[in-house]
Amino acid sequence: MCNTIRSILKENTKLINKKIFVNGWVKHIRSNKLQKFVIINDGSTIRNLQIIVKNENRKLNRGTFLKVKGKIVLSKGKKQNIELLAKDIIIYGLFKEKDFQKTILQPKKHSFKKLRQQSYLRFRTNFFSSIMRVRHNVSYLIHKYFHKSGFYNIQTPIITNYDTEGHSNLFKVTTLNLKKINDLKSDFFGENAFLTVSGQLHGESAALGLGKIYTFGPAFRAENSNTPRHLAEFWMVEPEVAFFNLKNNMYLAEHFIKYIIKKIRKISYDDLLFLDKDNKIFNNINLILNKEFKRITYSKAMKILIKNGYQIKWGEDLKSEHEKFLVENYLNSPIIIFDYPIDLKPFYMRINKDKKTVSAMDIIFPQVGEIIGGSQREERQKILLSQIKYFKLKSKDLEWYINTRKFGTVPHSGFGLGFDRLIQFITNMKNIREVIPFPRSPQNIYT
Repeated sequence: MCNTIRSILKENTKLINKKIFVNGWVKHIRSNKLQKFVIINDGSTIRNLQIIVKNENRKLNRGTFLKVKGKIVLSKGKKQNIELLAKDIIIYGLFKEKDFQKTILQPKKHSFKKLRQQSYLRFRTNFFSSIMRVRHNVSYLIHKYFHKSGFYNIQTPIITNYDTEGHSNLFKVTTLNLKKINDLKSDFFGENAFLTVSGQLHGESAALGLGKIYTFGPAFRAENSNTPRHLAEFWMVEPEVAFFNLKNNMYLAEHFIKYIIKKIRKISYDDLLFLDKDNKIFNNINLILNKEFKRITYSKAMKILIKNGYQIKWGEDLKSEHEKFLVENYLNSPIIIFDYPIDLKPFYMRINKDKKTVSAMDIIFPQVGEIIGGSQREERQKILLSQIKYFKLKSKDLEWYINTRKFGTVPHSGFGLGFDRLIQFITNMKNIREVIPFPRSPQNIYT
């Protein structure tokens, strides 16, 4: 069985004189008259393994894949404790060195834009492989948290016939040649179909039968937005809980995100340390863990902003500059803003007693802005119907959703976590396109 470099380095000197197999690709080569020193990596860790190669006349290029059989020995060098003395080497995919020079794998600094242009090779770079390992570990922790907390994972539809948020630009799904025919009855589903912006509404129906559920899947928005915080295709984590009010929801969201950030600091320490070029990653992590998220109403946030010279009126949506001021300058803490005006939020949010606001909440982080958005859902059928009418939505498309209130109802709440934004915050990346394997944005499909 082949050993990973991560497991080899973890065992370290315990493996001295033991014979092993290891796979990897060549990161660097140097040689003298007697032997070659080949540095390989296999993606399991940011750290590399040095291989001592003797009596090898074949050309070994950087980027070439190797399978090596050999014996672990103590290293005579200062940069590593152990190294592998090769006995047999199998070489895969040998190619010309001049072709290598045209890729992002050559050992020099590349712009993030250049890396994205060869996104199929980004995984072999130290920078991107570290981010992907962090991303994997965060995904693992999310599933672990909800499993331990008694949640059930539900897979909700990617293709839907409605806009969950009520005001999103949607990607249309069709089998028609629209230049020749535009008859919906001839289309695959016989009606309009879109890529989903959220699994929430279906998640609600599941929570009303299972109690506590969560979804973890892709979402799509066809908004012409090229900001460092937006993608056309992204991933959402959406828990939903029966018998939950807004206060319970805010507690769950804070507890959940602190759990993830606390655990990732430990299990991804080596990768985070490598990525922490500006000494900000661990400072950001400590800020989240060491402070209680401050809770303020939307109305209170308005008063603070107006008092500090911002030209904004009650009823207007918060912009990134407003969020940045509140989080990074005024309160110096992650914040939860709640009780938003009705017109700023979707139809499904529960109307408060003042009949002006809804039981909505957003968690705002430094640098990335809104990272979680959620609410208590409107469980009262009559009020839900009036909201659907108020927002001029088609009740026919939402009949099944209305029936989740018609045939028995209960207060329930949930939220959506922008998974990619969480990774962006944890890794301190300036652009969200650096934290997803193959980014999709307006006018850009990189592979």
